Amino acid sequence: MPRKTVIFKKDIIKAAVELVRSDGYESLNARALAKALGCSTQPIFSNFSNMDDLMKSVLEATLDVYNDFVRREFERESGYPPYKTNGMAYIRFAIEEKNLFRLLFMRDRTNEPDPVEKSTFTDVLPLIMKATGLSEDQAAMFHLEMWTCVHGIAVMAATSYYNWDEELASRAMTDTYQGLIRRFREQNSEANDEERH
Repeated sequence: MPRKTVIFKKDIIKAAVELVRSDGYESLNARALAKALGCSTQPIFSNFSNMDDLMKSVLEATLDVYNDFVRREFERESGYPPYKTNGMAYIRFAIEEKNLFRLLFMRDRTNEPDPVEKSTFTDVLPLIMKATGLSEDQAAMFHLEMWTCVHGIAVMAATSYYNWDEELASRAMTDTYQGLIRRFREQNSEANDEERH
């Protein structure tokens, strides 16, 4: 009798991420995953209590893929300042990994606790404060507005709504950045003028 092939938890997660990458997260179910692994659904449910448990691991693994992608973008030395590199990496990920991007950044989060990637929001504030001279509260608002632009570009790219190339995305980000900086500096100048009078 041939020996049974052992399928490890990490193999299931890896296959699930690849299934999402190729077919989208809507395609991830026990039957499709078992077919991709070449086994029954038994090993899946031996390693995971249910599909939600598996999806949690897939999200963590996909976030690792994204973080590795961003790290490589910083190592690539594009010539962009760090804050812009972060935004351009997000957009490039949406272009190159549409289905993984959709899983991480376009899924319904109604019943989810605060996502892990929210921590990157506070990590980026010192970069903005250093580059712009804005206060922490202003930097938080600046980032929220700037990220609305970046996320919008990325969503259009991930859904093939508009064909963004690097040069166009870079220009749109620069225009938004400069417009926001001008507005915040004008507000600070007006506030200082009021204090003097």
